[in-house]
Amino acid sequence: MAMQAHEIEALIREGFPDAKITITDLAGDGNHYAAEVIDASFKGKNRVQQQRAVYAALKGKMDGANGELHALALSTKAPE
Repeated sequence: MAMQAHEIEALIREGFPDAKITITDLAGDGNHYAAEVIDASFKGKNRVQQQRAVYAALKGKMDGANGELHALALSTKAPE
C-alpha cells in the first residue's frame, strides 16, 4: 500500500524533530512525492550525507520493489 504525505512527514519528523519539512505529491497519485527538509543538523554535511540521513529516517520504506514509498525527490539543506 502506498504511503500518505503525513506518514512520510511523521517518519522524517522522528529523525529531525526541529526541521522544516514540506511534502508535495508530485503526480497527485500518492506514489510520487517531493520532500524538502531544512534542518540545522545538516550544517557542515555535504548533500549526500544529508540525504542519507533522511533516507535512514524513512526506516526502509523505500527499500526494494516492495517498498511502501515508490519515489521521493529529496531536497535537503541547513537553514540560512
